[in-house]
Amino acid sequence: MESVGVSSRLCFILCVFFSAYFFAGVRSSSAELQILNAERRVDLSSHIIRVSLTLKVENIGTTPASELLLAFPPKQVDHLAWIQAAAVTGKRKKKTFLPLDVKPSTGPDGPNGTKHYSVTLVNKLGSGESVTLEVLYVLTHSLEPFPVEISQAESQLVYYHDSALVLSPYPIKSQETSFRTPTSRVESFTRLEPTDRSGTELKYGPYEDRPSYSFNPILLHFENNNPFAVVEELVREIEISHWGNLQVTEHYKLAHAGARQKGGFSRVDYQSRQHFGSSASFKHLLAELPLRVHSVYYRDDIGNISSSRLLIGSKKSELLIEPRYPLFGGWKATFVIGYGVPIQDFLFESADGARYLNYSFGCPFAETVVDKLTIKVVLPEGSEDPSVVVPFDVQQSLEVSCQYLEENFYSSDN
Repeated sequence: MESVGVSSRLCFILCVFFSAYFFAGVRSSSAELQILNAERRVDLSSHIIRVSLTLKVENIGTTPASELLLAFPPKQVDHLAWIQAAAVTGKRKKKTFLPLDVKPSTGPDGPNGTKHYSVTLVNKLGSGESVTLEVLYVLTHSLEPFPVEISQAESQLVYYHDSALVLSPYPIKSQETSFRTPTSRVESFTRLEPTDRSGTELKYGPYEDRPSYSFNPILLHFENNNPFAVVEELVREIEISHWGNLQVTEHYKLAHAGARQKGGFSRVDYQSRQHFGSSASFKHLLAELPLRVHSVYYRDDIGNISSSRLLIGSKKSELLIEPRYPLFGGWKATFVIGYGVPIQDFLFESADGARYLNYSFGCPFAETVVDKLTIKVVLPEGSEDPSVVVPFDVQQSLEVSCQYLEENFYSSDN
C-alpha cells in the first residue's frame, strides 16, 4: 500500500477576542418615590448566591418617574455577576413580566459608598401610581470559608455577610428578608427582632417604616458542602469552516475555591465517605452542550480522559466529566473539551449577503463561576469587515491567525 501526504498552509484572516466584564456607576433620580412593600429572598444553597427582590413602588411626588434606582453595598457591587428586572402585571397564574433595561447609574454614590443601578420604566409612573417590579441578581465569591482549612473528613462551614434590611434610596413602608441555606446546620446567625428560623429558612422581619439607606448588618455561619467550582480562566475558540462544520475548543483552568485541604489525602477514606455527602470535594461536572454536537473529546496534558459520559437527547446534549482526581479546597485541574456542531445551527445569512454567527458567551458547566472568559472566533480566509454585537461591554482585538492543515490520501491495490 502506498500513501501520499499533502500538506497545505491555511491562513485565516483574523481572530476576534472577547473578554466580558461588569462595571458600576451611578445616576440620581429626581422623582419622589417610596416602596410600599419589599420582599427579598436570598438563596445560599450553592456557592453562587441568587437574590430575588419584589418591590411595589409608588410615586408620591408630582413629577412622573421614568426610572428608579436599585442600591447595593460596595462589596456586593464588586461581586455582582448578573442583574435583571421586569415589571409585573396581573395576578397569580395570569402574571406577565415585561423586561426592563438595567444599567449602572452615572450619578453620585449614596451614603458609605453605596452604588446604584438604574431601572428604566417602559411607561412613566405618574403621580399616585404604583408598579410592581421583580429583580433578580447573582453574586459570586461572596461566601467566606471558616475555618479556612479543613481535613478531608470535615464539613465545610462558610460565612455570609448581608443586611437584615433591604438597602434602598427610597423609604420602605413594609419589608422582610429570607435566607435559604443548603442544610439545616446553622452554626450561628445575627439575632434581631423579629427573626424566625425553620429548617433551612431564616427570616428577618417584617419591618415597618424604614427610612432610605437603612442598613442593619448580619452574619450567617452555616454548612455548605456544595462544590465551589471556579474556572479561573476559560479560553473558547470557535473556528468557522468552509466545509459545513463549526469546531469549538475550550481550555479550562479549574479550581476548588472552598476551604483549603489540610493533611494528607486517603483514597480509602474518601471512597468510604463519599456516599454520605459530608465531603466538600467534588469529582464530576455536568456540561450542557449544543443539541447536535458530535466528535466530542475530553483530555488534559497527559492525554485522553476516559471518565466521561455523553448523553444526546431530543432536546439537549449533556456531558458528564470526571477529572483524574477529586478536587478538594485549593486544588486545581486543567483540561480541554472539544466538539463539532453543524454550521447551519449557528451561522446565518442575511439578504445582503452578510453572515452572522450567533453563539453563547456562557460556560456550559452548571453551578460554575468563570473569573476570566476569552472567546476567539476564527473566521475563514476572505472574510471582511467583521463587527460584534453583544448586550454588554467587552474588550475586543483583531489579529491574523495562521494554521496548518495536513491531509493524507491513501490508495491500495488488491
